[in-house]
Amino acid sequence: MTQIAQDWFSRRSAFRTLLLATFVLGSRGALGTPLAIDGRFSLTGTDGRTVTNEDFRGKWQIIYFGYTFCPDVCPTTLAEITNALAGLGPRASEMQPIFITLDPARDSAKVLGAYLKAFDRRFVGLRGDPETIQTLASQFHAYFRLRGLGNGEYTVDHSSYIYVFDRQGAFVELLTADQPGHALTDAFRKLLQ
Repeated sequence: MTQIAQDWFSRRSAFRTLLLATFVLGSRGALGTPLAIDGRFSLTGTDGRTVTNEDFRGKWQIIYFGYTFCPDVCPTTLAEITNALAGLGPRASEMQPIFITLDPARDSAKVLGAYLKAFDRRFVGLRGDPETIQTLASQFHAYFRLRGLGNGEYTVDHSSYIYVFDRQGAFVELLTADQPGHALTDAFRKLLQ
């Protein structure tokens, strides 16, 4: 195995370990008690209007943090959410999928809007300035870090969880994003019971 391949596998393994630790610590506090996640936000939609969590009262909020330049995890997760909502049939109207970009510098409103057209039409794309996004990610206990690739290019390392809030806006559950669509449909269906 080449040194480059070994470095890649080492970084990938370390990142997966970090994600697992983030999930374990993110969903439970140090003593095993549930960790509170404040779901309040005030961001900008793809139409330029201010959008807050209060705009979605009465619906289950399905929130995912990512970025449009993500090569694999984000589009896969959004496709899984899309498939899960399709599996719910008419009950999907009780859920509001929300995508919050971690990369507002590249994810303009236009880019974000065009990207989300490839997924469920109900997806709402939200963005904010870098400081607002950093604060919000901390509030959600979501990990992300910009990582330079050279020549002015960068990627965004980030945790990949689906945050679920009930109809009143209270945090309910943290779902892993690596569930196939049908498993996610079952998880959503349980929430709707």
